[in-house]
Amino acid sequence: MKTEISTFFASLLLKWNKDNNHRNMPWKGVRDPYKIWLSEIILQQTRVEQGEKYYIAFTTNYPKIGDLARAKEETVFKMWQGLGYYNRCRNMISTAKFIDEKLHGVFPNDYQSILALKGIGEYTAAAISSFAFDLPYAVVDGNVVRVLSRVFALNLNYFAAKEKKEIQDLAQSLIDKKHPAKYNQAIMDLGATICKPQNPLCTDCPFNKICKAYLNDSISDYPIKKERKALKERHFHFLVLHSSTHFYLHKRAGNDIWKDLHTFYNIEAKKINAKLLPDFIDKKQLGKPDVLTQILSHQKIDGYFYFIPLHQEIPFHELNLMKVKKSALNKFAFPKMIVSFFEKYKYL
Repeated sequence: MKTEISTFFASLLLKWNKDNNHRNMPWKGVRDPYKIWLSEIILQQTRVEQGEKYYIAFTTNYPKIGDLARAKEETVFKMWQGLGYYNRCRNMISTAKFIDEKLHGVFPNDYQSILALKGIGEYTAAAISSFAFDLPYAVVDGNVVRVLSRVFALNLNYFAAKEKKEIQDLAQSLIDKKHPAKYNQAIMDLGATICKPQNPLCTDCPFNKICKAYLNDSISDYPIKKERKALKERHFHFLVLHSSTHFYLHKRAGNDIWKDLHTFYNIEAKKINAKLLPDFIDKKQLGKPDVLTQILSHQKIDGYFYFIPLHQEIPFHELNLMKVKKSALNKFAFPKMIVSFFEKYKYL
């Protein structure tokens, strides 16, 4: 029975893919595992429309994995700027170096070896395995979860471990083992273009005669929604220390947000007071700050920017700062909030 359902499901999907799927993306149909991997890492937490220009930039500047492995990290971070979730970039650099140095530049060609690479989870491993090597591993991303949840009316929460496995097992049971790459691309495209989160085009869907959610007029009930956690609120007070020709910047480290990116001297506190300031700054110098806000996945950052002109040298090394020419800012990678600040005042 399961085999019959699987065959029927796959045949409907692949027929739709052949006759009606006109979605074009620069990585679609690519067989190079390196380029598939790049596209998948870029598209984590990123819309296709935004990711395309980054994919083209990376594959143009680093056409082979060895090119990426041997690139200056600062340059790679700069190219990544705007995509956010910088752990993706750090893991990407680390994995590129591992493949280049330990695997002689050869990308692994089996699922378990791909899954073992840093920064690669089950979805990405399945995508690379199927698209590059035609291995029968089902991809399960948000688009796939939405399609399966609606077609089969699954009262399963993908964000609960046990229920996630049930959805993954169902996805694996449905995959066309003879055409895994076409099948995987088709079901993701169907979710992106037809079975959309809002205003799905159900009359154009190949499954509208068997989709339980559509037939029961309960499309909006699926998939089960993830409970949203309250955002942690943080307050960053940035001291924009500058001379007529230079800014003084700080490169963030540790395991906090924006690691390896550059900001200004930062004091994290709900309210700033004189005791928190460096000795050479008087609170009267601060004035009214410029305020910018950035929403991250689990945090809301309020940034307060205080312009502080300097007329003499400061102990910037002691403050873990670097002196950077204003004309050289485009060589450094910044979080979105700092980019917005620079763009507002036309420094970038």
